[in-house]
Amino acid sequence: MSIDDGVRVWLRRRGAEQIAHPGGDLYAHLCRVSDRLAVLGCSADVQAAGLTHAVYGTDGFDVTLLDRADRAVLRDLVGADAEELVYLYGACDRGRSWQELTRTGEVFDRFARQVRTPGETRLRSLVDLSIVNELDVIEHDPAVADRHGAYFRELFGSWAPIASAQVISDAQRVLRQ
Repeated sequence: MSIDDGVRVWLRRRGAEQIAHPGGDLYAHLCRVSDRLAVLGCSADVQAAGLTHAVYGTDGFDVTLLDRADRAVLRDLVGADAEELVYLYGACDRGRSWQELTRTGEVFDRFARQVRTPGETRLRSLVDLSIVNELDVIEHDPAVADRHGAYFRELFGSWAPIASAQVISDAQRVLRQ
């Protein structure tokens, strides 16, 4: 069994298949995000983070599969770099971080209530994961595209300097820019 298969088994045991999410259930969403990151050429760590990105809950999805106090469990499953990205993704206060992210490089950690300044590689990984997550939601819930399409076109456009080119290209395709 590969590491990826082991993580997928773990997610199912944590009940991810029973949690509603656009496009079916949380498990299906997590798998689609990871698979899309792979197709777009993102690293294995970013793919693993994509597979587990909602484990600690997010600013937009408050269901958790693992308490943050147990971060070592996820670290053992996906590795330290992927787990750190999952934490950063879950911790990101979108309202306080997203609009100025390209300019400041700062992420407000809603868990620790402090500003984090990830390095260039981690910031790119965070942005790529964030875009791919939203693209999956948009594709599986047309109402999200109707309500928030213009917002995401503008936001993702502003992130183009710090995102992977292939992720931005995919966002432009999905959002029909």
